[in-house]
Amino acid sequence: MAKTAPELHPRNVHVGQYPIDELLKVYPALQPFVVVKPDGEKTIRFSEPKGVKALNAALLAYYYHVSFWDIPQGYLCPPIPGRADYVHYIADLVSEVGQRAKTSLDDSHILKGKQVRGIDIGTGANVIYPILANRIYGWRMLGTDIDQGAVNSANAIVKANPSLRSTIDIRQQTTPQNIFDGVIGKDEVFDFCMCNPPFHRSAEAAHAGSQRKIQNLSRHSQKRGIQAKNKPEKSTKTASTALNFAGQSHELWCDGGELGFIQRMLKESLNYGQQIRWFTCLVSSKDTIQPLLKSMAFHKVAEHRVIDMAQGQKVSRFIAWRV
Repeated sequence: MAKTAPELHPRNVHVGQYPIDELLKVYPALQPFVVVKPDGEKTIRFSEPKGVKALNAALLAYYYHVSFWDIPQGYLCPPIPGRADYVHYIADLVSEVGQRAKTSLDDSHILKGKQVRGIDIGTGANVIYPILANRIYGWRMLGTDIDQGAVNSANAIVKANPSLRSTIDIRQQTTPQNIFDGVIGKDEVFDFCMCNPPFHRSAEAAHAGSQRKIQNLSRHSQKRGIQAKNKPEKSTKTASTALNFAGQSHELWCDGGELGFIQRMLKESLNYGQQIRWFTCLVSSKDTIQPLLKSMAFHKVAEHRVIDMAQGQKVSRFIAWRV
């Protein structure tokens, strides 16, 4: 969760510096993780998993009026600014009338309220996409996941926040190889689906990715002149951090990696063209795009788009299609 940059979506409230003092007022539990840099600016110890989780809870409380948010140890802790970007770009996509909507601060063209309904495939223990979609635009959301622990955590968050109870549903996908089958009723209609798929092809690749993330966080802190509050043995610190940042196995890897997952999602989507208007999925690697476009040409989808989301020096993207 690096500092956000001006390249976030124009409607994203997380552009600029984190308002640390304001966050502390609504979520005092953030205080132990606040540090002051040499230039006097307050920031968070991003290399400490508990600090990142506390920052998320504070951001949700301050910007989105979510009074309770927590996740069990070992599940993915999402960077909220980037997650909000995906929601804003989907808002542009589903709100088009006749031609492509202009991405801007102006939200007069954006469809809002309960008449818009979306699905988050693999919502996780954090249920972050349904929360943001509902609190930003008032949409009704369905979150699905194959993991019972994630479903239990997501349900606990929803039930603990009265504003979410009537607008977010959580369902368990009991057949892991399925994506839509078994969780969507035959008469249900949705404006879109969204998904943050497993990126890696194997547990080994996922572990290596987690280690790179840990190292990047440590370098980030060192560059900013932030010293670790305590200095435990390296192996202990790495293990502790990995537990919180790595995520569950199904969150990180699957056979075929993200390409295999999205191709399965594409194939299954062919049976749901009358129930879901737009299918969308994040794509981590740009090298995955061309094989996906070839698959879409093979399946003769009605329309497809690749939408870039610039977040500082990082460029992420999602692919969208209609069948």
